[in-house]
Amino acid sequence: MPHKLCERPVVNSAELPSSHLHLHLHDGIGAAVPRVGAKRLVQGQARYCDDIELPRMVHVCFLRSPYAHARILSIDTKVASAMPGVVSVLTGADLSAHCKPFLGVLNHLPGMVSAPQWPLAHETVRWQGEPVVMIAAQTRALAEDALAMVEVDWEPLEAVVDPEAALAQDATAIHPELEKANLAYEARVDRGDYAGEVARSALSLSLSISTTRVTAVTLEPRGVVADWDSGREELTVWMGTQVPHMMQSVLATHLRLAENRVRVVALETGGSFGLKIHTYPDEFAAVMLSRLLGRPVKFIADRLESFSSDVHARAHTARVEIAVSQDHQIRAFGVDGLLGIGAYSKHPRGSVNEVRHVVNLLGAPYQFAALHAHVRVAFQNKTPYGMYRGVGHPIVCLLTEMAVECAARKLKVDPVEFRFQNYRPDSDYPAELLSGTKLEALSHEACLRQLVSLMDYPALRQAQAKALAEGRYQGIGFATFVENSNHGSATYGRGGAPIAANDGCTVRLQADGTVLCSSGATDTGQGTETALTQIVAHTLDLPLLDVRMQLGDTAAAPVGGGNWGSRGTGVAGEAALQASLALKEEVLRCASVLWEVPQDRIRLQDKQLLDVLGGQVLGTLAQLCQAAYVRPDLFKSGPVPQLAVTRFYAQREYDGGIYTNGVQASWVEVDVRTGCVRLLKHWIVDDCGVVINPALADEQLRGAVVQGIGQALLEGCLYDDQGQLMNATMAEYLTPMAGEMPDICVGHVVTPTQSSELGAKGVAEAGITGAIAAVVNAVNDALFPLNGQVTDLPVTPDRILKAIGVIH
Repeated sequence: MPHKLCERPVVNSAELPSSHLHLHLHDGIGAAVPRVGAKRLVQGQARYCDDIELPRMVHVCFLRSPYAHARILSIDTKVASAMPGVVSVLTGADLSAHCKPFLGVLNHLPGMVSAPQWPLAHETVRWQGEPVVMIAAQTRALAEDALAMVEVDWEPLEAVVDPEAALAQDATAIHPELEKANLAYEARVDRGDYAGEVARSALSLSLSISTTRVTAVTLEPRGVVADWDSGREELTVWMGTQVPHMMQSVLATHLRLAENRVRVVALETGGSFGLKIHTYPDEFAAVMLSRLLGRPVKFIADRLESFSSDVHARAHTARVEIAVSQDHQIRAFGVDGLLGIGAYSKHPRGSVNEVRHVVNLLGAPYQFAALHAHVRVAFQNKTPYGMYRGVGHPIVCLLTEMAVECAARKLKVDPVEFRFQNYRPDSDYPAELLSGTKLEALSHEACLRQLVSLMDYPALRQAQAKALAEGRYQGIGFATFVENSNHGSATYGRGGAPIAANDGCTVRLQADGTVLCSSGATDTGQGTETALTQIVAHTLDLPLLDVRMQLGDTAAAPVGGGNWGSRGTGVAGEAALQASLALKEEVLRCASVLWEVPQDRIRLQDKQLLDVLGGQVLGTLAQLCQAAYVRPDLFKSGPVPQLAVTRFYAQREYDGGIYTNGVQASWVEVDVRTGCVRLLKHWIVDDCGVVINPALADEQLRGAVVQGIGQALLEGCLYDDQGQLMNATMAEYLTPMAGEMPDICVGHVVTPTQSSELGAKGVAEAGITGAIAAVVNAVNDALFPLNGQVTDLPVTPDRILKAIGVIH
């Protein structure tokens, strides 16, 4: 690869804008500049999906199934259709002739199956909340009034809720047409002499761990505005999405349109966390209706229906095993797991990626000789499963790190020393795991060294001992994590999903010397717009205000994969860098022709073209651009100036992606009378390669840590045995509150990826990946003097009190 843009030592986040970067007077790579666009956000000038208002627009709502499993015997819409302001009432049968069904299968995963899914249910409903009837009216309120007048005759069927029961031989088949009944997928990896290593070990322990379904609970619910222009035969869709080009492809395919007749505009998005990278049946139905009516249609999900229609994630039951030798070396890891993914596998990404992470990354930070991993995936009558920030990485981190921490306690070894003894050394990379996963360069040793320094670990243990002597139960928990980013084609493309592995960026000079850029990436709050702007400004040596970045409009942006899986800066950022470098080279060529100075003597600096030999200013960038556009006759040799450049980048060196890593620690106090957990402090040291903007990177880490704390202690979608979601309101679904959160201290180790010139990896998911395990390990460390241990998440007060025998 070309020379790295910048190399960095091990640093704390406060030191990141270091002097070795060539920043001049501008705020380029490495500078903690304020978020681009912050002013429009705080002043309420951002444009979200619900802000779109178009002439003749209608609003839709959906009658959703009250049953988890039922047959639709009849639907009577006559009264609803006659209600004031109602424009259309449609059922699944009405829509089926106008589209193709979805199929959420990845072809490169052997044995993965799912059933076709339609925008509105056909004949049978398979989860409580599945859309059945769509009503369009002049206002949302009128549509909801009409909704109450629709009559449906239901025949309730047996609800298959528990994944284990779903795989029983006599279980009711959710999709009778599938050969393997309710088995959606099965993954297995066996390497080395697993049984032998367990038998020979000095310590072999297993833990039964379970986690509960969660959902993203974004500030802005899902929404879509669609407008079919019959004169131009063109569909425009505005939505809060991470993946505009994927949605363009999916909509075109299933509506039988050419892609150049479909424009998707990714608007400001009030949070996504993976929630808004899927194809949802209700959104698709609303888009179809626009084409059928020939007028704009808006659908905005309310919070109640969001709980039962947004994707859920991370409900696993697993038995994890670790084997350790007499000299405290880990010899084997094993897991047997099960999860239920709801009624369908989501199109087009599928719903089994959590499983792939569990079997491929179990024990990833450590050296060991044998691996056993077997995870089954079941259909069930619940809301479909999808991607949520970190996908399966937090689960595999939880399984691995709970086992490691428990083994250290059993062996009476300090958990930090135990990890240092068993890490794969930082000098041993690149490496290949037993699962076959290839890792470019990880830095767990450096991260843990910095972490124990940041937290003053010896002093913290002393404070813990003092608290215990006073009758207070404090705990310190650690978690080492590995996180994927900068994905290659193997993630989705090889499976037939229309998800680009590359990203592109167009960088164009205007006549006044300012820059207008367009990228297929999106910004759902993580700061992509700022990072890409900094990269371009740094490369062209311009102030940030001279660079404008437009994101997520398929009519203007080069085709790209969008923002997911911590790939935005690493992939889209490299495309922006390469486009900027190419444009800079063209500027120097044009300056050489215009001012008749050898190109190798010219430098672009501070919006001026300099002759480095003589030291004089040849002219300004604005003068060059003005000449290129208005007086091309002045360029007497070579091609006409090409002051707009598009470059694409795809990470192709590591099939599974470029892995990041880090270590987290949590310090908690448990009230053994009430079971309540107080978070005292949290630390994270992360290695995401070159850090473009330290302020944004740190806040991404902190925000993700908070989400991890939520899943560890609070969150869960609770169902009864009939498949009814029982806590579908913000009063009952518990999320972290600011006043409950601890200070979160952030540090960085910088190991640039060699797969790009930029050297950046992903950062957005690292916080949540390790936080869950760190918090749970801290709670169990606090309970250790009472012989208590909690292995079911969330770690609620009643589970803590049961673990220490206070209640039964």
